[in-house]
Parts: sequence; structure tokens; C-alpha cells
Amino acid sequence: MSEQKKTNIILFSGDYDKAMAAYIIANGAAAYDHKVTIFHTFWGLNALRKDEPIHVKKNWLEKMFGKMMPRGPEKMGLSNMNFAGIGPKLIKKVMKKHNAMPLGDLIDMAEEQDINLVACTMTMDLLGLNKTELRDSSQYAGVAAYLADAEDGGVNLFI
Repeated sequence: MSEQKKTNIILFSGDYDKAMAAYIIANGAAAYDHKVTIFHTFWGLNALRKDEPIHVKKNWLEKMFGKMMPRGPEKMGLSNMNFAGIGPKLIKKVMKKHNAMPLGDLIDMAEEQDINLVACTMTMDLLGLNKTELRDSSQYAGVAAYLADAEDGGVNLFI
């Protein structure tokens, strides 16, 4: 019997379309029986943020980061053709017309498939993000844990 294949994705980008690509690949790999981990770092953490505001005591800089970063996947901008926020609305309209799943649904599907959604604890500290601000399914680890997973991974992607 062969060992289960592993797919590891670093989601660094906070762009809606890039996060969608990461989650489409992750869900596809899980459907092919891969053990999948998405390691969310820096702006990629926004995909794990809850939509509603969570009141947590923060210093002024942490509050500013919290206000400047999108709250939840559906508030993320596009990497190209963002057009001051109009681009995401247009792409979502096209996606709906073609019955493509929005990012939030892809994240829900990842949870259902037991994909490991890992938040980088060092980046959380830098950006002042608290565990209560992220999806309940989030796991927490540092770069050493990611490297241990990636070392055994057959597929390793940086998005």
C-alpha cells in the first residue's frame, strides 16, 4: 500500500483570485486523496478572517492593520483589474453566471474535506491578529511546522 500523497500550499497573497486558485487546487488535491495543508501567512491570513468585527484589545498599530485589511474572503480585492473595488463585483457576477463557487464556499468545502487551514502565528503577532478573529477551523503554527509538512510533500506551491 502506498503512502498518502501530500500537497502543501503557502497562501501569501491577499488577492481574491489568487486565494481562489489556492483553494481550487487544495480542494482538487483533497478529492484525489492528498493530505492537504494551506499555510496562510501575511495577507493570505485575510482568507481566514471572520466577516464580522471581533472586539479584541489592541494597540493603535494593530487597530490600523485591522481596519486596512479586508475582513473575510469576500472583501478581498483582485490582483489585476480591481478598479477601486468594482473588479471583484464584476468577477463575482461572471462567476455566478457560470455557476463557479465563490471563495467563501471553496473555504467551506476545504473545511468539509479536512484540509488543514493553518494560520502563521508569527504573522498573526506582526499584524496584531487574534485567534478569535479567524475561522474556528483554523489551526496555528509557525514556519517550522510548515517546513516539516513541506519536506514530505509531493506538491509544494507558493501563491
